Amino acid sequence: MAENILEVKNLKKYFKTRSGMLHAVDDISFTLEKGKTLGLVGESGCGKSTTGRTILRLIEPTDGQIVFEGKDICKLNKSQLRHMHKDMQLIFQDPYSSLDPRKTVSQIISEPIIANKLLKNKDEVEARVAELMELVGLAPRLFNTYPHELDGGRRQRIGIARALAMEPKFIVCDEPVSALDVSIQAQILNLLKELQEKLGLSYIFITHDLAVVNHFADDIAVMYLGKIVEKAPAEELFINPLHPYTKALLSAIPIPEIGAKKDRIPIKGEITSPVNMPDECRFCKRCTYANEKCSPLPELKEVSPGHFVACSRLDEI
Repeated sequence: MAENILEVKNLKKYFKTRSGMLHAVDDISFTLEKGKTLGLVGESGCGKSTTGRTILRLIEPTDGQIVFEGKDICKLNKSQLRHMHKDMQLIFQDPYSSLDPRKTVSQIISEPIIANKLLKNKDEVEARVAELMELVGLAPRLFNTYPHELDGGRRQRIGIARALAMEPKFIVCDEPVSALDVSIQAQILNLLKELQEKLGLSYIFITHDLAVVNHFADDIAVMYLGKIVEKAPAEELFINPLHPYTKALLSAIPIPEIGAKKDRIPIKGEITSPVNMPDECRFCKRCTYANEKCSPLPELKEVSPGHFVACSRLDEI
């Protein structure tokens, strides 16, 4: 039986606003197997990035459990959490703003090594930096260059090398290719896949692009306004989407063929405010199938092995 590296149980993250409580992440649960990738998808503002940062405790959760390798990291103090972060890292969305423009490539990659005293002397640090640069495909000649001298793909490779410097087991990839050209996106995705196979890494891959995550993730969880509305193996989700929101997202993926046509499922109406939300399906205000059965809020239920859906009208649509 596969072993889970991460278990998220009833995770909540609320923010207090002048109008009330904003439900950024609202009672979600999932697991991640060792060496696997979970794709977390949904439109902007659905809570994907907040989920990733809360799992790493860069943002403190409001409630719930985050169990990493059998330990509930919500109960760790600052010292214990600092030690735990060696195994849990983050790759940022913007490969430029996440890098210090005043530091060279070698200084950026070596920063976590020096800060956590992983190596004893300068020669060992430089040797480790050179090893990491080779691992992510950065030429040795870039050792003393600055981020502004490089293109987006190389900048993102720096960010990946910096994350790998701590020799983590688990990485949250927060839209790591969304700011890159399409050809460069493919290179970075291939690199992440190679690193996963070589180092046995586990990923949560956050994106709004289902076409990207289709070939990268083992399982996909679809989020809408802080809730997971559908979760399934990647292949199963694309062949047999069940939730109306998932169907609409999949219908928006363009077909890379000249003259090819596809039936689009439009999503109409305004997004429900995430502040003080009513006890009903988060998507019902924009769903063509919505009726009185959509209240109260449906639970995420397993409808087939590994395939979970939160929809009160599933048997009728």
